[in-house]
Amino acid sequence: MQMAPQMGYDRAITVFSPDGRLFQVEYAREAVKRGTTAVGIKAADGVVLLVDKRITSRLVEAESIEKIFQIDDHIGAATSGLVADARSLIDRARVEAQVNRVSYDEPIGVEVISKKICDHKQTYTQYGGVRPYGTALLIAGVEDNAPRLFETDPSGALLEYKATAIGAGRNAVVEVFEADYREDMNIDAAILLGMDALYKAAEGKFDAGTLEVGIVSVQDKKFRKLVPEEVDSYVNQILEKHQGTEHKE
Repeated sequence: MQMAPQMGYDRAITVFSPDGRLFQVEYAREAVKRGTTAVGIKAADGVVLLVDKRITSRLVEAESIEKIFQIDDHIGAATSGLVADARSLIDRARVEAQVNRVSYDEPIGVEVISKKICDHKQTYTQYGGVRPYGTALLIAGVEDNAPRLFETDPSGALLEYKATAIGAGRNAVVEVFEADYREDMNIDAAILLGMDALYKAAEGKFDAGTLEVGIVSVQDKKFRKLVPEEVDSYVNQILEKHQGTEHKE
């Protein structure tokens, strides 16, 4: 039986097709596009990560789904795509951060940890018998008193952003950022902008119980997740804003 011409480039190993494409990497990117929407925003005084966890059943305990992780005291990451792949990369990043502290007696740089994760991802695009990681990470932290935000792609590509998104709602979120992002906004304003973008991406299906928010401030260089009461406060502001807009219309 003769296979279709593309099929040889479309199976278990990642090799170039005649037109220069890596189908396995493209499929991994597709896994990210179907994942939950994760958002990263740099503010003047820190950096913010937000994820809409998109709970599909009321029987699921929302707290059991984790999409924002702490890597080091000053670094956090948000994920979209295959959760198990993301957890594996987070564990690797945590080890790299601790090795850096033991070896050099200083915290690892945000760009350094991002490049190490991308180097690891890239190796999984060039060997037989392995598949690319089906997840993208937004890595956020503070380095030299400046907020940094990086996006890692399944191919191992790395880009730094002022504000970006990954996952199913990326296009809708980026559209909001293109219109409303300002470099001088503070962390509070960045959280509200991120939630506003997620609200529009979710077409109004907005629930504080499914939102996860992490911040790193320049002042204390500490990553932390917002507690549910803090998230509720921001969500209520967004709901009030949009209800007011609806009434005007």
